[in-house]
Amino acid sequence: MQTVINAVGREIPVELDGMKLRPFTGLFDNFPTGRKAGGYFGSHRPGDSKLLDSIDEAIDSCGLKDGMTVSFHHHLRNGDYVTNMVMKSIAEKGLKDITIAPSALFPCHAPLVDLMDQEVITRIEGSANGPVGDAISHGRLKGLSILRSHGGRVRAIESGELEIDVAFIAAPTADDQGNANGIHGRNTCGFLGYAMVDSMHARKVVVVTDNLVEYPSLPIQISADYVDYIVPVSSIGDNKKIVSGTTKIATDPQKLSIAQAALDLIVHSGTAREKMNFQAGAGGISLATTRFLGDWLKENNMACSFIDGGVTEHLIEIYNEGGCRKILNGQAFDVKSIKDMLTNNDHVAITPNYYANPWNKGCLVNILDTVVLGATEADINFNINVNTHSDGRLLHGIGGHQDTAAGAKLAIMMMPVFRKTNAIIRNRVTTVSTPFQSVDAIVTDMGIAINPARKDLLKKLEGSPLNVVAIEDLRDIAYAETGGVPEEPEYTDRIVSLVQFRDGTYLDTIHQLKE
Repeated sequence: MQTVINAVGREIPVELDGMKLRPFTGLFDNFPTGRKAGGYFGSHRPGDSKLLDSIDEAIDSCGLKDGMTVSFHHHLRNGDYVTNMVMKSIAEKGLKDITIAPSALFPCHAPLVDLMDQEVITRIEGSANGPVGDAISHGRLKGLSILRSHGGRVRAIESGELEIDVAFIAAPTADDQGNANGIHGRNTCGFLGYAMVDSMHARKVVVVTDNLVEYPSLPIQISADYVDYIVPVSSIGDNKKIVSGTTKIATDPQKLSIAQAALDLIVHSGTAREKMNFQAGAGGISLATTRFLGDWLKENNMACSFIDGGVTEHLIEIYNEGGCRKILNGQAFDVKSIKDMLTNNDHVAITPNYYANPWNKGCLVNILDTVVLGATEADINFNINVNTHSDGRLLHGIGGHQDTAAGAKLAIMMMPVFRKTNAIIRNRVTTVSTPFQSVDAIVTDMGIAINPARKDLLKKLEGSPLNVVAIEDLRDIAYAETGGVPEEPEYTDRIVSLVQFRDGTYLDTIHQLKE
């Protein structure tokens, strides 16, 4: 296989599975030259009913065949029922060689692994968290898995790189024409932003709802003029499971110390100020940093212009305390944030296109002052891994990690130096998910490492009380505490997953693990 070395030093195949792969060359090197891919015309006429009795009927009506692509969204996160429901029906119809294109998968989607074994599902273009990702690592998916960021997914769909035959949209509320939203009904999940690009570009669109209401269903998030069919079901999921371990604030002392160090870096770098723009990741340490920043803003009588991203009750509290003027909601992570959207005119929804697509005309991440993010590993070159664990298993998606890191003026990665017997700061990350060119600082429980390319930041921190150390020193501590240089996972020659950068170039490959 012919390969080339990309800008983070990883081998990328020139061609794989019939695709010509472009290697990553830099954060902003790959710009579009053409138009967006168009959507599809409909054939709805006076008197036509869009209502169908079942998922089975929707599959037939959409003309789904072997080899086609179906998509799903993840606003219900680990409480989603629709993906499993649809794929079970597809399997029972005897269809094979299906590509699924979810905005993300979660542990609740473990039943899909059996469908991979049966070759009902043979390709996955989307984040694969938990059991599905683990199965991919062990070679149980016949075709490739392609990992994209939130912004990268929108770009891929709008550019025509990812073509969707049928989009199945789980909607907490919808009417008989297909107008749908996520802020009413018993399974409210917030704004349906991740499904909007699917609705506009898929060949056929099916809204699946457990709360069919009189026309018009307001507010309109998914618009009827893009919807072919509506299927009422008994339940689309369990919105209590939107909140998960990755969206709960950290409480243990080690993680809180990292969060405090991240806040100190934001303050001493001069980034914390009146009208700053901020985004926090969804991880526990990131949420704690957000809470600490809110306290600091309150104490200093300052307010952010906006805070954006995944919204939790902690962000609502910061707003109510005067710590930010606007909340830009990319995804709701709890019921309190959903309720706030109904009454707070300063709390507005944004799409992943507006927020993170590198090929749009006003990408929000490009005006962020700072973002705080977690990781599974970091290396001495400042590359970051969020997809795999050190044993090589694919267990996490990219989310908005690449997008926000590339855009923010100060991109902070937070993690312990080691976890139990595993070195987190190491010579070489298992997988490059976010390239070193977009990483400004790594904050740990044993010091803060600044990317040497940020000479301006290093100068600002001279004389500060921060414990600024060389990244190599953190690596040395990690190795000393965990028994030395860690062994690399053993792989076969088969590539099972590709890590795509947000602009469509390729950062890294993930190989099948040896049994």
